[in-house]
Amino acid sequence: MSISDPDLPPSTRPPKIPESVLVVIHTAALEVLLIERADKPGFWQSVTGSKDHPDEDLRLTAVREVAEETGIVVGSAAVPDAALRDWGLRNVYEIYPVWRHRYAPGVTHNTEHVFGLTVPRDIAVTLAPREHLQHAWLPWREAADRCFSPSNAEAILQLPHQRGEA
Repeated sequence: MSISDPDLPPSTRPPKIPESVLVVIHTAALEVLLIERADKPGFWQSVTGSKDHPDEDLRLTAVREVAEETGIVVGSAAVPDAALRDWGLRNVYEIYPVWRHRYAPGVTHNTEHVFGLTVPRDIAVTLAPREHLQHAWLPWREAADRCFSPSNAEAILQLPHQRGEA
């Protein structure tokens, strides 16, 4: 269970760490998996999530968040460890005011580390129902257009370059 688990009462959850991962899950054909937020219907995104503790390795954060939010297990026969790549991209952005209460007082910015994960198109997706309402596989440009987050859209637009297809 993640310390940011929505099942924990807000008063017992420690503040979120303002360092997170963004994982662009995609197929070899550059179809991108997007998930719709349960707390903000109509807001579509890739997998995101903060570190559980300051020393948590970013790759482990990415693996954990992918499993928690989609049920996809990195390191399985279907999705080997090598399918997860750190793109070396970092975004620093202002945290939306609606979500600032999750962080320590005075925290206004987050550093996001971008990863890509290549998966088979027919992989099963099992959403965390308290976090996400539905998912969709979209061509990469269409996926970028649907994202509410500018940094998420920009990461998806980097997909062909990151895959060496630009």
